[in-house]
Amino acid sequence: MDLSIVIPCRNEEKFIELCINSVLNAAKDFSIEVIVVDGMSTDKTIKIVSEIMQSDNRVKLFENQQQTTPFALNIGIDNSVGEYIMILGAHSEMEENYISRLMDVFQKNPEAHCVGGLLENVYENKISEIIGKAMSSSFGVGNAHFRTGSKSGFVDTVAFGTYKREVFEEIGKFDVDLARNQDDEFNYRMIANNMKIFLDKDLSVKYYVRASFKKLFRQYYQYGFWKVYVNKKHKNITTIRQLIPFLFVGFMLASSVLAVVLPKSLIFSLPFFLLYIILSLYSATKKSFKLKEIVLISYTFLILHFSYGFGYLWGIIWFLIFHQKPSKKHQELTR
Repeated sequence: MDLSIVIPCRNEEKFIELCINSVLNAAKDFSIEVIVVDGMSTDKTIKIVSEIMQSDNRVKLFENQQQTTPFALNIGIDNSVGEYIMILGAHSEMEENYISRLMDVFQKNPEAHCVGGLLENVYENKISEIIGKAMSSSFGVGNAHFRTGSKSGFVDTVAFGTYKREVFEEIGKFDVDLARNQDDEFNYRMIANNMKIFLDKDLSVKYYVRASFKKLFRQYYQYGFWKVYVNKKHKNITTIRQLIPFLFVGFMLASSVLAVVLPKSLIFSLPFFLLYIILSLYSATKKSFKLKEIVLISYTFLILHFSYGFGYLWGIIWFLIFHQKPSKKHQELTR
């Protein structure tokens, strides 16, 4: 078996068939297995997967009673037999040449322990298009190269990575304590153990972007919140870019409080906010020339930065000051 594709899912009746079929179409010349790990879906997800299994024995279905992503990933890994193991989101569709290109990248870069590509945004509506454009901007997401597509080469993380089996044998599997950021944490452990992650910008997976500003806020709030938990576990800051939204929110809050006490302090803080607005609008013009879209993309930048930074701030309070553990509420899905 060349490749095992692990797909964690819950209530994905809208996307799961497209996802699985895209994998099967890309695997014509390869020995693969598709391992769907379902988190107790209450919609038609299980029925859809079961029907696909009847016509293709490469598709397998397992149950994830814990319902969180790291448990699903580990169940898939434990039941896989492939030399390579790919993690794929249920909201994704694989390009037809993805697997052949993927294996070619591994052959050309034998020192790579993990290979991934770019996220090619697919839009459900106008809001998701705006969100997708903001998330493909370096101003919006920093040096997350799998979103911005700025380079091929060795990076610190990828989305939907494909790992050599030896990686899991050497450093273990995904941390089940992490309902979010489990892939970033795993990739951090890889790099700490001198393993390399390669991004090829000619590889791409279609990804259905969230179609709601509210859901985007919740998503990035959780990313920031859980990042603190990862830092606490490792007693280290895993990436410098994670601190920038936190510093942004901290400056906003400190400036607001100071302005109440010392109104004249606004003379120092207003230039910062003005600079942020200018950079935001300028970055938005690289994604659209329409005035309404420029404004909405800039608004999305603010959501990305503030929600992540606020989540990170609350994570510091929750984990480092109150010494609490994540609650069920912190694990709720944002889809």
